[in-house]
Amino acid sequence: MIIVTGSVITKPDKHQHLLDISIEHCQRSRAELGCVAHNVHTDCENSSMLVFVEYWTDMTALKAHFRVPESREFVVRLNELAAEPPEMKIFSAEDVTHN
Repeated sequence: MIIVTGSVITKPDKHQHLLDISIEHCQRSRAELGCVAHNVHTDCENSSMLVFVEYWTDMTALKAHFRVPESREFVVRLNELAAEPPEMKIFSAEDVTHN
């Protein structure tokens, strides 16, 4: 499984618009092949920060997501509306069963 985490600090006057397009992006992305989950959250300690958490079945699915024109457009808009450059990390993980 591939896990993607990301965050962005919004400009005060652009926060709601960025939140709206982020929710739209997450909802659209959930319909893509290989998307297990794709969510955006507001940070509890910094209400100007949006946090993204995504789960993909594999790297092939994530790379396909990055090629979707709407995903590319979202990144452009995200950068335009952000107070500072967004951050993103990609992890490869496996399920661990614990007793």
